[in-house]
Amino acid sequence: MVNLSEPFKQFVELKDVIVKSNERIILNIPHAIIPTDRICACIGPNGAGKTTFLKLLDGLIKPHSGSITYSNGPIRSALVLHHTPMIKASARVNISLVRDADSSIDSSQIEAVMEQIGLSQLADSPAHKLSAGERQKLCLGRAILQKPNLALLDEPTANLDPNTTDQVEEIIRQFKLQGSDVIFTSHQLAQVQRLAEYIVFIDQGEIKEKGPVGPFFSSPQTQAAKSFLHQELLAD
Repeated sequence: MVNLSEPFKQFVELKDVIVKSNERIILNIPHAIIPTDRICACIGPNGAGKTTFLKLLDGLIKPHSGSITYSNGPIRSALVLHHTPMIKASARVNISLVRDADSSIDSSQIEAVMEQIGLSQLADSPAHKLSAGERQKLCLGRAILQKPNLALLDEPTANLDPNTTDQVEEIIRQFKLQGSDVIFTSHQLAQVQRLAEYIVFIDQGEIKEKGPVGPFFSSPQTQAAKSFLHQELLAD
C-alpha cells in the first residue's frame, strides 16, 4: 500500500504493471511509488522477480500491461546485470564499448574512470582473464561513463571476496556522490544495511513491503517479510 506522506523528491510510479514469461506472471504490481532520490535495495527470495524488476525500470523489457512513470520525466538509466560478458580484448577496449552508445565519451574520461575503479594497472590486460571482482568493477565503470540518473545494479557483489566487496561497495557509494541514484539487488542483508536507505521487498512477483531500512529490519509489517528476514538471518 502506498504511503502518500513519504517525502520523495524523485520517484518512479508503477500502475497496474504485469510482466509475463511464457504466460506465467513474473511481476504483478497494482500500484507502487519507489524513490529514486536515495540508494534503494531490492531484496527477496530467489526467483521473486528482482532482476526482472530492474530490467523493467531500465526499459530493457516492457510490461504486458500497465504504466511506469518517472516524476522528472524520461531518465537516463544504466543497468549492470550479474553476468555481463566480456569480449576478447583489453580491459580498456571493453570499458570503451560504451562509446558505441555515446560518442561524446572521450579517452580522458575513460582513463579517469579506469583510475576511479582501480583498474589503471590492468588497462591492457585481457578482460576475459580478469578476476570476477575486476570484471565487476569494469562493468560498473561502464555504467559510470554513461552518467546515468539512475544506476540499476543486479547482485553487484555476488561471489566476491570481502576485500573486493568493500571496494565495489565504495564504487556504489560514488555513484550517489556523482549524482546518480542507485537501485540494487542483494542477498546480503548486512550489505543492504550498510548501503541502502530504502527497501523494496519483492516476493512471488509482488512488492509485499517497502520503506526505510531501519524500520524494515527492526519491525517488518508483513508476514512475508518477517519470514524472509528470519530465514536469511538463520542462513547467515
